[in-house]
Amino acid sequence: MPPVLELRGITKAFPGVLANDHIDLTLEEREIHALLGENGAGKTTLMNILYGLYTPDEGEIYVRGRKAEIHDPNDAIAQGIGMVHQHFMLVPVLTVTENVMLGVESVKNGIFLDRTSAAQRIRRISEQYGLEVDPDAYVKALPVGVQQRVEIIKLLYREADILILDEPTAVLTPQEVEELFKVVRSLVAQGKSVIFITHKLKEVMAIADRITVLRNGRVVGTTSPAETTEERLAAMMVGRKVLLEVEKGPARPAETVLKVEGLKVMDDRGNLTVRGVSFEVRAGEVLGVAGVQGNGQTELVQALTGLRPVLEGRVHILGADLTNAPPRRVLERGVAHVPEDRQRDGLVLSLPVADNLVLNTYYLPPFAQLGTLDQETILATAEQRVREFDIRTPSVMTSVSSLSGGNQQKVIVAREFSRPIRLLIASQPTRGLDVGS
Repeated sequence: MPPVLELRGITKAFPGVLANDHIDLTLEEREIHALLGENGAGKTTLMNILYGLYTPDEGEIYVRGRKAEIHDPNDAIAQGIGMVHQHFMLVPVLTVTENVMLGVESVKNGIFLDRTSAAQRIRRISEQYGLEVDPDAYVKALPVGVQQRVEIIKLLYREADILILDEPTAVLTPQEVEELFKVVRSLVAQGKSVIFITHKLKEVMAIADRITVLRNGRVVGTTSPAETTEERLAAMMVGRKVLLEVEKGPARPAETVLKVEGLKVMDDRGNLTVRGVSFEVRAGEVLGVAGVQGNGQTELVQALTGLRPVLEGRVHILGADLTNAPPRRVLERGVAHVPEDRQRDGLVLSLPVADNLVLNTYYLPPFAQLGTLDQETILATAEQRVREFDIRTPSVMTSVSSLSGGNQQKVIVAREFSRPIRLLIASQPTRGLDVGS
């Protein structure tokens, strides 16, 4: 019996980058096949080709033994292929049912949307695969893990049996990861096949039947969890030995850098999510804030960095009262900020990499002289930071929106770490970063 999916010699080049170099890949029925690789290895490009978002320069795609011509996502869906992207494609102000129906709307009496039958079908799918999603809920009110299940339901609603999950655990808590794994195993047990794109070694070893490793756009090898180890996979990914554990010495706290007193902050819906929080951070120590997403961490960070008003309480940074201070004043006090949502709060997606690398200092010398930007200095600095932080981009003038998620995160990290800082406020800082990074 032929594989449910076969890619033969897939090649794709962009200006200055060979993203995929004659890649061969097979997916068997009822298989979880992990596609592993560091940031910029070509994983997402390959899957975008399979889903019809890109056209390959060379190569062929076979579905159930037959050559498939896939020119756009509609062709992919017709072949039973569906994809959940790393950044969800949902409309927050619509309900689950309305999001799932988009593009495949069912009507009654020729003109009216048949939400009732669609919702009933969504409930059946949800129960069949253990997805536990309310069809009538508004997407904006759902936790990230449930929004991801909505994306999976969209594929099942369109009768996909080959599911591509692109970095599906990047935004999930450990508990949500376990729930996702249960869903994926349920899908496979009921006849689906899954391509699981990731760079997280522990998850690959826990969920995959087979593992294909990409490096610099090429297949390095295919193996299985029983035949390999995390250390070997890491070496295959980056081409060198990687230390998977960090040795951390005892902290030697010095003066107080951040002091928070009785902080109260509301979320976008007017709910009090930070309720009288007080703590201190001293020079030379790391303070970790843990908790299930949606319990005030986001609002706390935004209040500390000037992005959300403080209702009550005080924020002192290096002895200065910066309660409700504008973000620029906070940054100029020596605070670096790696935001939770890199695309919403950390980057200007329409600008090139070079401009994003100086977003917080562009108005200062040497980047600005007498109110005029010094483009030559900006470009030279950007080139240096791209090399130093191993940002995979064809050029510093490439739009940051075209970079992989991990390389977008590297742009933010490079920008924040390349100036004198006294306090780093980082929310999910390793989100999207590979083991080498």
